[in-house]
Amino acid sequence: MTAVELLHGVNHLPIVKSLLWRDEAATEDFARALAALTEVRLAYIELQGDLGVGKTTLVRHLLRAMGVQGRIKSPTYAVVEPYELPNFNVWHFDFYRFSDPREWMDAGFRDIFASPGLKIAEWPENAAGCVPSADLIIQLDVQDDEARQVTLTAQTKLGASLLNQIADSAPDEASP
Repeated sequence: MTAVELLHGVNHLPIVKSLLWRDEAATEDFARALAALTEVRLAYIELQGDLGVGKTTLVRHLLRAMGVQGRIKSPTYAVVEPYELPNFNVWHFDFYRFSDPREWMDAGFRDIFASPGLKIAEWPENAAGCVPSADLIIQLDVQDDEARQVTLTAQTKLGASLLNQIADSAPDEASP
């Protein structure tokens, strides 16, 4: 078994943590803390939540914290936006308009998900049956104009490691 297979193994129950982000600055703080974790470079992260809840905003803050320069576009129409960083690659998927599983095969997404690098997907439910189990699921729900209730769910060993480290480094706005 490879190191990547060990990290992504699913031999435990999901671990869940709840956070409250009071404003966009809290979103940015979380993104910076997540970007600082070396293991995130191997993760598959799913972002869930309604339109306008801040999924793409979170990705923009995360990619900026990882060193992405220039414009960070939403991949709504392109389905995927790739980013090459010095030591790893990032792929930002948006499956909002995804409707046919054959697109998955034709686009070569299986190869992307089999390769090392960070994969982040918005609207993963539209690619159900094609995408693997996420290491970490980040569910965003609007509380008011600014605040977001955030539920983090780790589904793999890698996800549990990320969740435990992020819980230790995140501001204490968490609720159990």
